Amino acid sequence: MNDQDRSDKPETVAAPSPWEQQQMAEKPPRARVSDAELPEESASEKLGRKRDYLEGFLAEKPASDDPGEPGGAIYDGVIAALKEIFDPEIPVNIYDLGLIYGVEVGEDAAVTVMMTLTTPHCPVAESMPGEVELRVAAVPGVRECEVNLVWDPPWDMGKMTDEARLELGML
Repeated sequence: MNDQDRSDKPETVAAPSPWEQQQMAEKPPRARVSDAELPEESASEKLGRKRDYLEGFLAEKPASDDPGEPGGAIYDGVIAALKEIFDPEIPVNIYDLGLIYGVEVGEDAAVTVMMTLTTPHCPVAESMPGEVELRVAAVPGVRECEVNLVWDPPWDMGKMTDEARLELGML
Protein backbone atom coordinates (compact mmCIF):
# COMPACT_ATOMS: atom_id res chain seq x y z
CA MET A 1 0.00 0.00 0.00
CA ASN A 2 1.49 3.37 -0.93
CA ASP A 3 1.05 6.81 0.66
CA GLN A 4 -1.61 7.85 -1.84
CA ASP A 5 -3.83 4.88 -0.93
CA ARG A 6 -3.61 5.73 2.78
CA SER A 7 -4.71 9.33 2.31
CA ASP A 8 -7.76 8.31 0.28
CA LYS A 9 -9.20 6.17 3.06
CA PRO A 10 -11.05 7.98 5.81
CA GLU A 11 -9.40 7.72 9.21
CA THR A 12 -11.40 5.58 11.57
CA VAL A 13 -11.80 6.37 15.21
CA ALA A 14 -13.17 3.83 17.64
CA ALA A 15 -16.26 4.91 19.51
CA PRO A 16 -16.03 4.92 23.31
CA SER A 17 -17.27 1.81 25.03
CA PRO A 18 -20.54 1.95 27.00
CA TRP A 19 -18.52 2.07 30.25
CA GLU A 20 -16.44 5.00 28.94
CA GLN A 21 -19.62 6.75 27.81
CA GLN A 22 -21.07 6.37 31.31
CA GLN A 23 -17.88 7.70 32.91
CA MET A 24 -17.81 10.67 30.56
CA ALA A 25 -21.46 11.43 31.33
CA GLU A 26 -20.82 11.44 35.11
CA LYS A 27 -17.74 13.68 35.03
CA PRO A 28 -18.31 17.41 34.94
CA PRO A 29 -16.48 19.21 32.16
CA ARG A 30 -13.00 20.40 33.01
CA ALA A 31 -12.49 24.07 33.59
CA ARG A 32 -10.24 25.77 31.11
CA VAL A 33 -8.18 28.88 31.69
CA SER A 34 -9.75 30.42 28.62
CA ASP A 35 -13.19 29.95 30.24
CA ALA A 36 -12.29 32.13 33.25
CA GLU A 37 -13.08 35.79 33.15
CA LEU A 38 -9.91 37.49 34.30
CA PRO A 39 -10.15 41.10 35.46
CA GLU A 40 -7.95 43.59 33.71
CA GLU A 41 -4.76 44.29 35.70
CA SER A 42 -2.47 47.24 35.54
CA ALA A 43 1.26 46.70 35.21
CA SER A 44 1.82 47.62 38.87
CA GLU A 45 -0.78 45.07 40.01
CA LYS A 46 0.88 42.34 37.95
CA LEU A 47 4.24 43.25 39.45
CA GLY A 48 2.72 43.14 42.94
CA ARG A 49 1.46 39.61 42.32
CA LYS A 50 4.93 38.42 41.38
CA ARG A 51 6.32 38.90 44.87
CA ASP A 52 7.34 35.91 46.92
CA TYR A 53 4.12 34.51 48.37
CA LEU A 54 5.99 32.66 51.12
CA GLU A 55 7.49 35.88 52.45
CA GLY A 56 4.54 36.73 54.68
CA PHE A 57 3.96 33.12 55.68
CA LEU A 58 7.56 32.57 56.80
CA ALA A 59 7.78 35.89 58.61
CA GLU A 60 4.61 35.30 60.60
CA LYS A 61 5.16 34.05 64.13
CA PRO A 62 2.69 31.57 65.60
CA ALA A 63 0.11 33.23 67.78
CA SER A 64 0.52 32.29 71.40
CA ASP A 65 -1.93 33.22 74.11
CA ASP A 66 0.62 32.43 76.81
CA PRO A 67 3.67 34.74 76.87
CA GLY A 68 5.66 31.98 78.57
CA GLU A 69 5.19 29.44 75.78
CA PRO A 70 7.34 29.27 72.65
CA GLY A 71 6.18 32.11 70.44
CA GLY A 72 5.17 34.20 73.46
CA ALA A 73 6.75 37.54 74.27
CA ILE A 74 8.54 36.52 77.46
CA TYR A 75 9.84 33.19 76.11
CA ASP A 76 11.11 34.77 72.89
CA GLY A 77 12.71 37.60 74.88
CA VAL A 78 14.54 35.09 77.08
CA ILE A 79 15.82 33.21 74.02
CA ALA A 80 16.96 36.49 72.44
CA ALA A 81 18.81 37.40 75.66
CA LEU A 82 20.51 34.00 75.75
CA LYS A 83 21.63 34.46 72.15
CA GLU A 84 23.46 37.64 73.20
CA ILE A 85 25.73 35.77 75.64
CA PHE A 86 28.85 34.43 73.97
CA ASP A 87 31.26 31.78 75.18
CA PRO A 88 34.57 33.62 75.75
CA GLU A 89 36.64 30.81 74.20
CA ILE A 90 34.38 30.08 71.23
CA PRO A 91 32.87 32.90 69.12
CA VAL A 92 29.35 31.44 69.28
CA ASN A 93 26.44 32.31 71.56
CA ILE A 94 25.59 29.85 74.33
CA TYR A 95 22.13 29.06 72.90
CA ASP A 96 23.43 28.00 69.47
CA LEU A 97 26.35 26.24 71.12
CA GLY A 98 23.82 23.95 72.79
CA LEU A 99 24.63 24.89 76.39
CA ILE A 100 20.97 25.71 77.15
CA TYR A 101 19.05 22.51 77.87
CA GLY A 102 15.74 24.10 78.73
CA VAL A 103 13.83 27.31 79.43
CA GLU A 104 10.67 27.24 81.52
CA VAL A 105 8.50 30.27 82.14
CA GLY A 106 6.09 29.88 85.04
CA GLU A 107 2.63 31.39 85.27
CA ASP A 108 4.02 34.09 87.55
CA ALA A 109 6.73 34.99 84.95
CA ALA A 110 9.46 33.29 86.96
CA VAL A 111 12.00 31.81 84.53
CA THR A 112 14.08 28.70 85.13
CA VAL A 113 17.00 28.06 82.80
CA MET A 114 18.67 24.66 82.76
CA MET A 115 22.13 24.85 81.26
CA THR A 116 25.52 23.20 81.16
CA LEU A 117 29.03 24.18 80.22
CA THR A 118 31.39 22.62 77.69
CA THR A 119 33.42 21.02 80.51
CA PRO A 120 33.22 21.04 84.33
CA HIS A 121 36.62 22.75 84.38
CA CYS A 122 35.49 25.57 82.11
CA PRO A 123 37.16 28.86 83.14
CA VAL A 124 33.78 30.64 83.22
CA ALA A 125 32.09 27.98 85.37
CA GLU A 126 31.67 30.47 88.21
CA SER A 127 30.71 33.55 86.20
CA MET A 128 28.60 32.21 83.30
CA PRO A 129 25.51 31.14 85.32
CA GLY A 130 25.47 34.53 87.05
CA GLU A 131 25.64 36.35 83.72
CA VAL A 132 22.78 34.20 82.36
CA GLU A 133 20.72 34.99 85.45
CA LEU A 134 21.31 38.76 85.12
CA ARG A 135 20.57 38.89 81.40
CA VAL A 136 17.39 36.81 81.63
CA ALA A 137 16.12 38.72 84.66
CA ALA A 138 16.51 41.96 82.64
CA VAL A 139 14.04 40.75 79.97
CA PRO A 140 10.81 42.79 80.17
CA GLY A 141 8.09 40.80 81.91
CA VAL A 142 10.41 38.41 83.76
CA ARG A 143 9.80 38.51 87.52
CA GLU A 144 12.84 36.45 88.54
CA CYS A 145 15.31 34.00 87.08
CA GLU A 146 16.85 30.83 88.43
CA VAL A 147 19.73 29.10 86.63
CA ASN A 148 20.31 25.41 87.21
CA LEU A 149 23.75 24.22 86.14
CA VAL A 150 23.68 20.52 85.25
CA TRP A 151 26.31 18.08 84.02
CA ASP A 152 24.05 15.22 82.96
CA PRO A 153 23.74 14.74 80.05
CA PRO A 154 27.23 16.01 79.30
CA TRP A 155 27.61 18.54 76.52
CA ASP A 156 28.94 17.34 73.19
CA MET A 157 29.32 18.93 69.75
CA GLY A 158 26.16 17.21 68.55
CA LYS A 159 24.11 19.71 70.59
CA MET A 160 25.25 22.68 68.47
CA THR A 161 22.92 24.23 65.91
CA ASP A 162 23.83 24.32 62.23
CA GLU A 163 24.48 28.07 62.57
CA ALA A 164 27.12 27.39 65.25
CA ARG A 165 28.74 24.67 63.17
CA LEU A 166 28.85 26.98 60.18
CA GLU A 167 30.42 29.73 62.29
CA LEU A 168 33.09 27.32 63.52
CA GLY A 169 33.75 25.91 60.04
CA MET A 170 32.41 22.47 60.90
CA LEU A 171 29.91 22.30 58.01
